[in-house]
Amino acid sequence: MHAPIGVFDSGIGGLSILQALRAELPFEDFVYVADSGHAPYGERDPAHVIVRARAITGYLRSRHHIKALVIACNTATAAAIHLLRQEQPDLPIIGVEPALKPAALHSQTRRIGVLATQGTLSSAKFQALLDSLKDQAEFICQPCSGLASAIEAGDADKIQSLSQQYTAALGSEDGVDTLVLGCTHYPFARDVLQALVGPSVTLLDSGAPVARQTRRVLEAKAVLAPAREASALLCSTGNIEALQVAVRRWLPLDAFFNRVSFQTLDPETPT
Repeated sequence: MHAPIGVFDSGIGGLSILQALRAELPFEDFVYVADSGHAPYGERDPAHVIVRARAITGYLRSRHHIKALVIACNTATAAAIHLLRQEQPDLPIIGVEPALKPAALHSQTRRIGVLATQGTLSSAKFQALLDSLKDQAEFICQPCSGLASAIEAGDADKIQSLSQQYTAALGSEDGVDTLVLGCTHYPFARDVLQALVGPSVTLLDSGAPVARQTRRVLEAKAVLAPAREASALLCSTGNIEALQVAVRRWLPLDAFFNRVSFQTLDPETPT
């Protein structure tokens, strides 16, 4: 089936998920939306995130006729995936969640650090996940205000200072041997974070598990694309140049770019 897969995030963080999806599903077309004009989701109230999630889903369905949707944002998944699944029962929707379950399986000390946005950490969905694992490990959860925005802006100095502040707050010297990157932006600061916590701490993110789950869903629906040359369209509701720079920096990806507005649902001229 040649219809594309839709992917969205509040900004460039979901590119880490797109990267994993393209590695797992090389023959699929993708339409990615960076909602940078309304970011960051992690510091917004859930009602705002729900409005944006509905608008983007409507755009991807009406304009691109997507066959599946990947919500490449922990905050948006927590706030909106249950509503989108109710409202779009015919559309396979895959979300992301912090990799607490893999971390619990991996950790030897049973002390696990979690870096995430306040929106994710305070969500009912995250709390339910945390409660389900409370007998398996101790999770030290650290809200990281401003880190996603610093990564979005490519502000190396701020990424370094905030990463140092938040990893120090975890007390990694007290037995934390696994660190969950609970925002899709954070893998783009992996090198900084790894240097701060040291080589003995394993960093886990959600990219590969989400990609594998997406493949399973498409296989179950019998809608996997055959072997072919695939394409990618990347859209932004904010600064399209920032998205282009991020793609050049982090992804070996030849793509088309659009500036879009979900007030009119009219894409502007491709670049």
